[in-house]
Amino acid sequence: MSETEAAGARTRLSRVWAFFKRPSSMSWSVLVVAGVVAGVVLWGGFNWALELTNTEAFCVSCHEMRDNVYQELQQTIHWKNRSGVRATCSDCHVPKPWIYKIKRKIEASNEVLHKLLGTIGTREKFEAHRLELAQHVWATMKATDSRECRNCHSVESMDPHKQTAAAQTMFEAIKNGATCIDCHKGIAHQLPKDPDDVDEPAEPEKKS
Repeated sequence: MSETEAAGARTRLSRVWAFFKRPSSMSWSVLVVAGVVAGVVLWGGFNWALELTNTEAFCVSCHEMRDNVYQELQQTIHWKNRSGVRATCSDCHVPKPWIYKIKRKIEASNEVLHKLLGTIGTREKFEAHRLELAQHVWATMKATDSRECRNCHSVESMDPHKQTAAAQTMFEAIKNGATCIDCHKGIAHQLPKDPDDVDEPAEPEKKS
């Protein structure tokens, strides 16, 4: 920076400082500073609360999952594995982009409502709705090209030479338009029973 430019910068700073020092400008300066501070506090507080709702402890406390899908998760490789990298609820079910994250939080309020109403308040009730709930999640993941799977998994970073022959078929499937959830349903939770697979109750034997 030349001396002329430096002098010009100092002049501009002096004018700004002089404006805030004028008695008639004090009220405006106080309002501006207070507004900035309040904005930082409010925005910081909002984001802190938002991130709090992404913690596993919070998810389990609000959603009907503690005795159901949360227990199932603990039996999978997403919970415990050789590398020690573990996926939490929000990694798979909450988008990272802010606008999609807010949309998901609004949708989640409906799930909490059904917990309060007792719609899925018991294991039996949960199982009765499991297929419907799973299909909703699968449809969302399909529509977003399994966006949340990619929070941890990157196809570009995969080394096919270290994968099994079955796993390597994934690359061809992706070329044909498939996405993660098309092949990996039930990888973190039990698959729901298909209605066609549910055994029909046996008819009582007729007395001869």
